[in-house]
Amino acid sequence: MFVMTKPVERTLARELRRSGLPYKRIAAKLGVSAGSVHLWTRDIELTEEQRALNLRGPRGPQNPEVVRRRAKSWAAKCRALRQVCQDEGRSTARRVDRLHLAGCMLYWAEGAKARNSIQFANSDPRMVALFKRFLTDALRVPPATILFSVNVYTNNGMSLAEIERYWLDVLELPPENARKHITNHMPTSSSGRAKHRLPYGVCTLRVHNTWMLQHIYGAI
Repeated sequence: MFVMTKPVERTLARELRRSGLPYKRIAAKLGVSAGSVHLWTRDIELTEEQRALNLRGPRGPQNPEVVRRRAKSWAAKCRALRQVCQDEGRSTARRVDRLHLAGCMLYWAEGAKARNSIQFANSDPRMVALFKRFLTDALRVPPATILFSVNVYTNNGMSLAEIERYWLDVLELPPENARKHITNHMPTSSSGRAKHRLPYGVCTLRVHNTWMLQHIYGAI
């Protein structure tokens, strides 16, 4: 079974730290704790300019040419980091782990082709549960970071609370992982007008992690 290796995250953290980012912003981008980022990068010394920029933040007048150079440099660093994650994904795909391959194939078929977050939507509870297992078991995504919401019609005789509880049980997630749901009170499509067609609606899973997403793209 594939395990998302910590060396990959450490490599990304060190690259971001060298670019001058503070610990908390790096932690937010990688989905790890600020303490882990500090442990991995504490030997990297920032320049005086980088420290000053972190202290004063992005506000205040700046030289447009300096801003342009920084933006160009930052874009190049991000492309390099995405390449690292995609290479890791390709390497993992060649190991032919069934759960990893199944999850990547599901995402290619049903996932949103975004840039910064994993988004997978489906009405089949078995398929959604399988993708959730791919996230937790193959990619080692912490369950606390997996958010979900449903898009559901209200003509099936069930309350929104009952529908949410159903998906919580299917996904084995706590209530705090639920986000705002979408309810369609007046369905116009044939699938919506037909009662009991999609009694539990469509469930969407989200993980805000650019590097995990790029890993999947590399594997695909």
